[in-house]
Amino acid sequence: MKEISKLLSYRPDIKVVDATLRDGGLVNDFYFSDEFVKALYNANLRSGVDYMEFGYKADREMFDEDKFGKCKFCDDDYIRSIVGENNTDLKIAVMADVGRCDYKNDIHDRSESPIDLIRVATYLHTIPRAVDMIEDAKKKGYEVSCNIMAISNAQEGDVRAALDILGQSPVDVFYIVDSFGSLYPEQIQRIVSVFDEFASKYGKKIGIHAHNNQQLAFANTIEAVGDGVDWLDATYSSMGRGAGNCAMELLLSFLKNPKYNVFPVIKFIEKYMLPLREQGIVWGYDLQYMMTGVLNRHPRSAIAFTKEKRSDYTEFYKEIIALD
Repeated sequence: MKEISKLLSYRPDIKVVDATLRDGGLVNDFYFSDEFVKALYNANLRSGVDYMEFGYKADREMFDEDKFGKCKFCDDDYIRSIVGENNTDLKIAVMADVGRCDYKNDIHDRSESPIDLIRVATYLHTIPRAVDMIEDAKKKGYEVSCNIMAISNAQEGDVRAALDILGQSPVDVFYIVDSFGSLYPEQIQRIVSVFDEFASKYGKKIGIHAHNNQQLAFANTIEAVGDGVDWLDATYSSMGRGAGNCAMELLLSFLKNPKYNVFPVIKFIEKYMLPLREQGIVWGYDLQYMMTGVLNRHPRSAIAFTKEKRSDYTEFYKEIIALD
């Protein structure tokens, strides 16, 4: 049984990471106005959020700058135009995706950058490349996390081998990523126990990034908190790829640390998130995402279904089960 003290009290080690610009950017190709980004930065400051993820450090050789907004590339100068010198307690993060980031050239020394945390995203089969990115970022002076994606498709033996390799690297945080939104709280508990074995052995922290395909992103995040996970990802109004993520407004309302204040989040959602929906930007739970989540599938087919404005859910279900 979960220790009630882990849910009714607060742990000062908990860190809340706002991933709205990064995961939400996958919905609108990262086209956020400077006004939106500055307002989000100020909302995070007032709400007590610990880290704000600005987006990706994407490789310009692979991605056309004309087809994406600024948060796809997260130039240092762009981030400074929003946060200045950022003499605050809010730290700045970016994601470096294995195989999609020219990290040797595009991630500069920490002393020259407004960024505090590099979040390396990897699959199990690219762990060696992830370790090289982690070592590079650490040498440059950054905090570093490693997000292990598609964990629901992984064999436990492979996860253990990966965590043992990562544990010997200078990474600070191991991240559980429910990429397909397919996991249930009971599974989260078991996965956390495996991660904790290696986090304890190597002196690392554990984080969680949940997707909402089965409307369990918040429930799975709460489960992780009760199991001792300290780093928690969330997005405003649950904005994120496909079904979205754990909602920031729910998470801050749940956490007991008095440093967190949900009112600035609610205010930002009213002024800035609702207009995004009114503009026709679509994200959040729907039947097509539920189906891919239940089947433990990547949501790309559900995303295509949504973009095509289809509503023939039964036909879609027949299409995706035929792939088995």
